Amino acid sequence: MKKKLTEPQALNRIAAYCSRTERSEFDVRKKLAAWELEADIADRIVDRLKKERFLDDARFARSFINDKMKFNKWGRTKISFELRRKNISPAIYEPLLEELSGDEFEEQLLHILSVKVKSVKAKNDYERKTKLIRFALGRGFGMDMAIKCVNKLLGGDYEETSP
Repeated sequence: MKKKLTEPQALNRIAAYCSRTERSEFDVRKKLAAWELEADIADRIVDRLKKERFLDDARFARSFINDKMKFNKWGRTKISFELRRKNISPAIYEPLLEELSGDEFEEQLLHILSVKVKSVKAKNDYERKTKLIRFALGRGFGMDMAIKCVNKLLGGDYEETSP
């Protein structure tokens, strides 16, 4: 049988968990729930972590956006979707995403598409462009930016048409 954690033990463990990397309140509450702590104890722990600045959703969102953009090469749509999944308020992350210029996302998309184009097998240019656009959409970039970057990369005018 597993020994139940006391409040000070849980606080120490979760503080160590938060000090390793930025965490969202959602992640911390999920961890506390997995330890089967009562809701009022979890609330006190979360309040204390916020007061002692171990936990800050704005700081987490800034770090998350930076990491996902630089290391995972995600677009604006995918980043905002993942932040919503972690219960981060749009009021927190929308201004952070607005700070980033569209040029940064465009340069990033051009780079990943230039790498991807080498491995895409297609019968014709239309099919190649369609596959690249689908790839860009899957990475969280908008349709307009995807079409613009594919056209820059492969030339020509790709127009979205329905089959």
